Amino acid sequence: MLVTHPATPPRRRPPRRRPPLADLHVSLAGTLLVLAGAVGLVPAHSAVALAVAAGCALACVRLAWLAGSPAATRAPGPPPPAAPPAPGTLPGSEASRGAGNAPTPGGTPTGRQARRIALSRRVAALLDAAVLVAGLSVAVLPLTGAPHRLVVALIGLAVSLPLYAVALLRLPGRSRLSRAARMRRTVDVVGLGVSLAFAGCVLLPPGAGPPVARPVTAAGAFGLAVLLAAALAERRRRPGAARCFGGAAATLGGLTVLVVLLAYEAPERAVLLVAPPLLLGALLTAAGARRVAAGERPAPGGPPAAWPALTGPAGIAALAAGAHLWLVGEFSGAEMVLGLTVIPPMVLREVLAAADQRRRAERLAAREARLGVLAGAGRPALDGPAADPLATLADRRELLRRLAGREGGALLVVDLHAADDAPVAPLLAQVARRLQAGRGPGDLVARLSGTEFAVLTDVGPVLAYGLGDRLLAALTEPFPQPAGAARLRVSVGLAETTGGDPEDVLRQAELARRRAVQLGRDRVEWYDAYLEEQLVRRLDLERELPGAVARGELDLVYQPVLALADRLPVGTEALLRWRSPVLGTVLPDEVLPVAADLDLAGEVGRWVLDRACRQLANWSDGGRELWMAVNVTPRELSAPDFVARTATALAAYDVPPERLVVEVAEPVVAAELPTVVARFAGLRSLGVRTALDDFRAEHASLAQLRRLPIDLLKVGPHLVGPVPDGQRPLIDVVAALGDRLGVEVVVEGLESDAQVAGARRAGCRYGQGFALARPATAERVEAWFEEFPSTR
Repeated sequence: MLVTHPATPPRRRPPRRRPPLADLHVSLAGTLLVLAGAVGLVPAHSAVALAVAAGCALACVRLAWLAGSPAATRAPGPPPPAAPPAPGTLPGSEASRGAGNAPTPGGTPTGRQARRIALSRRVAALLDAAVLVAGLSVAVLPLTGAPHRLVVALIGLAVSLPLYAVALLRLPGRSRLSRAARMRRTVDVVGLGVSLAFAGCVLLPPGAGPPVARPVTAAGAFGLAVLLAAALAERRRRPGAARCFGGAAATLGGLTVLVVLLAYEAPERAVLLVAPPLLLGALLTAAGARRVAAGERPAPGGPPAAWPALTGPAGIAALAAGAHLWLVGEFSGAEMVLGLTVIPPMVLREVLAAADQRRRAERLAAREARLGVLAGAGRPALDGPAADPLATLADRRELLRRLAGREGGALLVVDLHAADDAPVAPLLAQVARRLQAGRGPGDLVARLSGTEFAVLTDVGPVLAYGLGDRLLAALTEPFPQPAGAARLRVSVGLAETTGGDPEDVLRQAELARRRAVQLGRDRVEWYDAYLEEQLVRRLDLERELPGAVARGELDLVYQPVLALADRLPVGTEALLRWRSPVLGTVLPDEVLPVAADLDLAGEVGRWVLDRACRQLANWSDGGRELWMAVNVTPRELSAPDFVARTATALAAYDVPPERLVVEVAEPVVAAELPTVVARFAGLRSLGVRTALDDFRAEHASLAQLRRLPIDLLKVGPHLVGPVPDGQRPLIDVVAALGDRLGVEVVVEGLESDAQVAGARRAGCRYGQGFALARPATAERVEAWFEEFPSTR
């Protein structure tokens, strides 16, 4: 079933992403092993070897899967768990049919997608080798004599370091840094590296020590600084790459600590310190590579966050100095000089941050000046009393100035649209008066553009929302005009002001306003992080979907429909998938609304119908007499040429009309019922069968069922569920109604043998769902057909 308009609560928080179950199990096992080594139940070297080997083995399997399977780069997320298929389940098929499905890859990648896949596979192979070397260098320690353990650890560090370096340099999405960004990154690395080197120096035992310890500590400190600085810089723009940098930092840092401990011949239990970073590093590396392979698109980076770069080195140096004073009691001259060296990079970083802020302010002022010139040259002049209310409003620059450094309060962005598409300009003076009348005593009203205003208030979130409601009510009241009252559609976006960057606060309120527009206007919407994710995802979809048909990125998977009596296949349902090289596999509940808004629904629908008829013809050549169900939206169905286009597609592939089933979802039929009835009648005159999908068995549904000329009625598994004693199951009622109307009932979404038995007991002839067969590509469905001696 294709969902055409998903209803997502606008302010619902996103579900917290949990680590995969395998990661939790490995982490728990590693923790238990480290604890067992700490209390002496297991030798420390053995505990570390087992814990690290488990994490590295899991990471290596995932990285090897990414490196060896082109399909692995199709969609984000780990590979589906290997589980024995249920009876009638197609091997390698999709995990679900509605939401959260694990997609089934199909087709051969070409062009940009092929290049990205090849690059991702090479990077995954290099990371796999690096994790494998690091894991082996620790896993063999219990099998190695004490004199040779340091050599093994050094070899592991020396081999894994270049592997990580080459892999990280080849991660996709890396951009050229400006001179200021390079300077800032260099200062961050120097500051963090000096602080880590200082910490290593003062925490090492006093005295000369082994020759290899201090060089390895210094090199490891600066290498760790490079990786951590890169991870912090990329954490928002390229989250997958940031995880890879963080995983490399944890792994190489753990190996460095291991080398130092072995060089100093530290007590055996001290080796337990390296287990957490090595285990975390392996899992982080695999998680980052999986996200990079999924095709994450670099997001535009905002202003750099200064606090980790400033407080991190200071905190590390202060903690190390405190520990040294507690354990040793005094600093040597070299240690004091090295500690003081931490200060200059911090001062320089503060100077660079101030320079960045000044440049951003200058760019903002220049842009505002250009906008002011453009606004003065397109916008018509207002004369007399009409100009006065607008002239009293603040402009965008004044609003941003008042937002700077502001703690508390809220910003409301108000957008206007004429209800009858009439010009809004004649109403702006009255709009300004109503905004001024509705604001609070200390609120600032500003005009952002021709039909967009803003209100900055000091009140808290609840009162600010109430202010938004009052302004909405005031602005949706009719405006008196000589030609009659005019009405406006109003959208209000609301964001809290928390002392952040003024442009960010304004952007957040703008995003909330855009959400209000998407939801139909005449409403107030709050900003939250999930809202921003939704809007960014929507923008990505709108950018990539045009041309997807021409680029060959659309695909169909097929879910068999079986006769419940003998479980032989009688038909299939075609399900749309968009295999985007940038976004991964996108399901219909995202594709179809965007296609409708971009006026691409007809193009996508024509492609689906053509591909389904072609596949049906291929199966017919093999002697299989199956039907093919194709989902359409009422908007597609209302096209004047839909019936003629369907007849053309059938004739082009010589497909008997009765083998095609056109189905539409029942919840969206009511608004277009006369059109749907007319088109269904036209299709049946061709011999094409029709179906009503997602039948709800409500009173309104039963009333319109008698008007629709349909052949199949598709119902969900909820009608098959248990009912209170003495009541008749709903599926029995629907099946009896189908018999009276001459309509066959298909129960979809069957996921258990009990549901299959209930549907068959009610008299339903056909069913589909995981308990019978899962969706899969045409080739896999065809291979599954071969298991049956005959098909009807």
